[in-house]
Amino acid sequence: MLNIALPIIIGYFIGSIPFGLIAGKIKGIDIRQKGSGNIGATNIYRTLGTFPALTVFALDLFKGTAAVLIASYFYPTPLIMIISGIASIIGHMFSVFLGFKGGKGAATGLGVLLGITPDLFAVAIIYMVLCIAVTRYVSVTSMSGVILLAILMFVFNKPLPYAIATVMVALLMIYKHIPNIQRLMAGTEPKIWGRAYRQAGNK
Repeated sequence: MLNIALPIIIGYFIGSIPFGLIAGKIKGIDIRQKGSGNIGATNIYRTLGTFPALTVFALDLFKGTAAVLIASYFYPTPLIMIISGIASIIGHMFSVFLGFKGGKGAATGLGVLLGITPDLFAVAIIYMVLCIAVTRYVSVTSMSGVILLAILMFVFNKPLPYAIATVMVALLMIYKHIPNIQRLMAGTEPKIWGRAYRQAGNK
């Protein structure tokens, strides 16, 4: 039983590490008080710039991959690996270090995807780049991307635990994006590039 529970617990605590908050503290600010208030790479980008954002994105992604790899060491089955991966995403979204608040899980979810299905991870990266280039909305890219991945899990006959978990993560991510959806509907959601977007980071 310990072999099953331990990687899941570790996955949650790894996911809970708030790298975005740490990056802000290094620069002398609380990222939760800037821009959208989110600890993810998008808010880091518009508040601190490109390099800190890329660093936070990579570290948040690594959290998901690390959770899967640790699970594969203790209990190498698709079910435990994906549960541990989900635990890391939940940790990122509802961090024990942030009063059970956190980010939206996109980067950590990509890390989980890298750990369980590298082929679909490659598809996700290509889609992400193209969708951001066309729409310039990170929120639209994140939500549509995870929905696409949920469909592709079934299309490419990935293990059922992976497919079901991706649907669950899609629902969680959409829930976390409700404020973005409201801003999209109101026409006030900032785009990833442009003066208005960078100004949003200074509010």
